[in-house]
Amino acid sequence: MVTTEALAIDPTLDLVLDRVIDVPRRKVWAAWTQPEHLMPWFCPAPYSVPDCEIDLRPGGIFRTTMRGPDGHEFQSTGIFLEIVPEERLIWTDALLPGYRPAEKPFMTGVLTLETVGAGTRYHAMARHRDVEARAQHEEMGFTTGWGKALDQLIEYAKTMP
Repeated sequence: MVTTEALAIDPTLDLVLDRVIDVPRRKVWAAWTQPEHLMPWFCPAPYSVPDCEIDLRPGGIFRTTMRGPDGHEFQSTGIFLEIVPEERLIWTDALLPGYRPAEKPFMTGVLTLETVGAGTRYHAMARHRDVEARAQHEEMGFTTGWGKALDQLIEYAKTMP
Protein backbone atom coordinates (compact mmCIF):
# COMPACT_ATOMS: atom_id res chain seq x y z
CA MET A 1 0.00 0.00 0.00
CA VAL A 2 1.22 3.48 -0.87
CA THR A 3 2.03 5.53 2.24
CA THR A 4 0.56 8.90 3.10
CA GLU A 5 4.07 10.37 3.00
CA ALA A 6 4.54 9.15 -0.56
CA LEU A 7 1.36 11.01 -1.54
CA ALA A 8 2.32 14.33 0.05
CA ILE A 9 1.19 17.23 -2.12
CA ASP A 10 3.88 19.13 -3.98
CA PRO A 11 2.20 22.41 -5.02
CA THR A 12 4.74 22.89 -7.82
CA LEU A 13 3.77 19.56 -9.45
CA ASP A 14 0.31 18.60 -8.19
CA LEU A 15 -3.21 19.91 -8.72
CA VAL A 16 -5.86 19.12 -6.11
CA LEU A 17 -9.64 19.14 -5.85
CA ASP A 18 -10.80 18.63 -2.26
CA ARG A 19 -14.47 18.89 -1.29
CA VAL A 20 -16.97 17.36 1.06
CA ILE A 21 -19.95 16.19 -0.99
CA ASP A 22 -23.40 15.00 0.03
CA VAL A 23 -23.10 11.57 -1.56
CA PRO A 24 -22.32 8.34 0.32
CA ARG A 25 -18.84 6.97 -0.26
CA ARG A 26 -20.13 3.68 -1.71
CA LYS A 27 -21.90 5.57 -4.51
CA VAL A 28 -18.83 7.68 -5.28
CA TRP A 29 -16.79 4.50 -5.46
CA ALA A 30 -19.29 2.85 -7.83
CA ALA A 31 -19.32 5.99 -9.99
CA TRP A 32 -15.54 5.75 -10.38
CA THR A 33 -15.15 1.98 -10.77
CA GLN A 34 -18.03 0.81 -12.96
CA PRO A 35 -18.03 1.93 -16.61
CA GLU A 36 -21.80 2.31 -16.79
CA HIS A 37 -21.64 4.69 -13.83
CA LEU A 38 -18.47 6.55 -14.89
CA MET A 39 -19.57 7.37 -18.43
CA PRO A 40 -22.48 9.72 -17.53
CA TRP A 41 -20.39 12.19 -15.51
CA PHE A 42 -16.64 11.75 -16.11
CA CYS A 43 -15.92 14.78 -18.30
CA PRO A 44 -17.54 18.20 -18.17
CA ALA A 45 -20.52 18.73 -20.48
CA PRO A 46 -20.81 19.29 -23.36
CA TYR A 47 -18.05 16.66 -23.61
CA SER A 48 -19.15 13.05 -23.20
CA VAL A 49 -17.68 9.59 -22.63
CA PRO A 50 -19.07 7.17 -25.24
CA ASP A 51 -16.73 4.34 -24.27
CA CYS A 52 -14.88 3.21 -21.15
CA GLU A 53 -13.00 0.11 -20.03
CA ILE A 54 -12.15 -0.62 -16.40
CA ASP A 55 -10.30 -3.70 -15.15
CA LEU A 56 -10.28 -2.91 -11.43
CA ARG A 57 -7.04 -4.52 -10.26
CA PRO A 58 -3.43 -3.36 -10.00
CA GLY A 59 -2.13 -3.37 -13.58
CA GLY A 60 -5.68 -3.43 -14.95
CA ILE A 61 -6.65 -1.09 -17.75
CA PHE A 62 -8.35 2.27 -17.18
CA ARG A 63 -9.37 3.59 -20.59
CA THR A 64 -11.79 6.35 -21.49
CA THR A 65 -12.81 7.86 -24.79
CA MET A 66 -13.95 11.46 -24.51
CA ARG A 67 -15.94 13.09 -27.29
CA GLY A 68 -16.03 16.84 -27.81
CA PRO A 69 -19.08 18.77 -28.97
CA ASP A 70 -17.54 18.82 -32.49
CA GLY A 71 -17.40 14.99 -32.50
CA HIS A 72 -13.60 14.82 -32.10
CA GLU A 73 -12.58 11.97 -29.79
CA PHE A 74 -9.68 11.78 -27.34
CA GLN A 75 -8.61 8.50 -25.81
CA SER A 76 -6.80 8.14 -22.52
CA THR A 77 -5.33 4.77 -21.60
CA GLY A 78 -3.50 3.83 -18.44
CA ILE A 79 -3.54 1.36 -15.61
CA PHE A 80 -4.52 1.16 -11.99
CA LEU A 81 -1.63 1.08 -9.56
CA GLU A 82 -3.48 0.75 -6.25
CA ILE A 83 -7.05 -0.07 -5.31
CA VAL A 84 -8.31 0.13 -1.73
CA PRO A 85 -12.08 -0.45 -2.05
CA GLU A 86 -14.14 2.63 -1.19
CA GLU A 87 -11.00 4.42 0.06
CA ARG A 88 -8.41 5.03 -2.65
CA LEU A 89 -7.72 4.64 -6.36
CA ILE A 90 -4.36 5.39 -7.93
CA TRP A 91 -4.00 5.25 -11.70
CA THR A 92 -1.55 6.53 -14.28
CA ASP A 93 -1.26 7.07 -17.99
CA ALA A 94 2.52 6.67 -17.70
CA LEU A 95 2.06 2.91 -18.00
CA LEU A 96 -0.08 0.83 -20.31
CA PRO A 97 -1.46 -2.67 -19.72
CA GLY A 98 1.35 -5.13 -19.14
CA TYR A 99 3.21 -2.33 -17.34
CA ARG A 100 4.54 -1.11 -20.68
CA PRO A 101 5.78 2.51 -20.70
CA ALA A 102 3.44 4.95 -22.42
CA GLU A 103 4.74 7.12 -25.25
CA LYS A 104 3.43 10.40 -23.80
CA PRO A 105 2.67 10.16 -20.10
CA PHE A 106 0.76 13.09 -18.64
CA MET A 107 -0.26 12.39 -15.06
CA THR A 108 -0.91 10.04 -12.19
CA GLY A 109 -4.28 10.38 -10.46
CA VAL A 110 -4.97 9.75 -6.80
CA LEU A 111 -8.55 9.65 -5.52
CA THR A 112 -9.07 9.37 -1.78
CA LEU A 113 -12.52 8.98 -0.24
CA GLU A 114 -13.40 9.42 3.43
CA THR A 115 -16.81 9.26 5.10
CA VAL A 116 -17.90 12.57 6.61
CA GLY A 117 -21.32 12.27 8.24
CA ALA A 118 -23.69 11.03 5.53
CA GLY A 119 -21.38 12.36 2.81
CA THR A 120 -17.85 11.93 1.52
CA ARG A 121 -14.64 13.90 1.57
CA TYR A 122 -13.55 13.72 -2.07
CA HIS A 123 -9.84 14.37 -2.51
CA ALA A 124 -8.59 14.12 -6.09
CA MET A 125 -4.99 14.84 -6.98
CA ALA A 126 -3.36 15.02 -10.41
CA ARG A 127 0.40 14.46 -10.06
CA HIS A 128 2.64 15.64 -12.91
CA ARG A 129 6.21 14.84 -13.94
CA ASP A 130 7.29 18.49 -14.16
CA VAL A 131 6.07 22.06 -13.70
CA GLU A 132 5.37 22.38 -17.44
CA ALA A 133 2.95 19.43 -17.42
CA ARG A 134 1.25 20.83 -14.31
CA ALA A 135 0.93 24.26 -15.93
CA GLN A 136 -0.47 22.67 -19.10
CA HIS A 137 -3.11 20.80 -17.09
CA GLU A 138 -4.00 23.94 -15.16
CA GLU A 139 -4.33 25.91 -18.43
CA MET A 140 -6.54 23.12 -19.83
CA GLY A 141 -8.96 23.99 -17.03
CA PHE A 142 -8.22 21.45 -14.30
CA THR A 143 -10.04 23.33 -11.53
CA THR A 144 -13.12 24.20 -13.57
CA GLY A 145 -13.24 20.92 -15.50
CA TRP A 146 -12.66 18.53 -12.61
CA GLY A 147 -15.01 20.64 -10.46
CA LYS A 148 -17.78 20.50 -13.07
CA ALA A 149 -17.25 16.75 -13.52
CA LEU A 150 -17.55 16.32 -9.74
CA ASP A 151 -20.80 18.32 -9.76
CA GLN A 152 -22.04 15.97 -12.50
CA LEU A 153 -20.95 12.94 -10.43
CA ILE A 154 -22.94 14.28 -7.46
CA GLU A 155 -26.05 14.83 -9.58
CA TYR A 156 -25.71 11.40 -11.21
CA ALA A 157 -24.96 9.56 -7.93
CA LYS A 158 -28.17 10.87 -6.40
CA THR A 159 -30.07 8.88 -9.05
CA MET A 160 -28.19 5.65 -8.33
CA PRO A 161 -29.84 2.96 -6.21
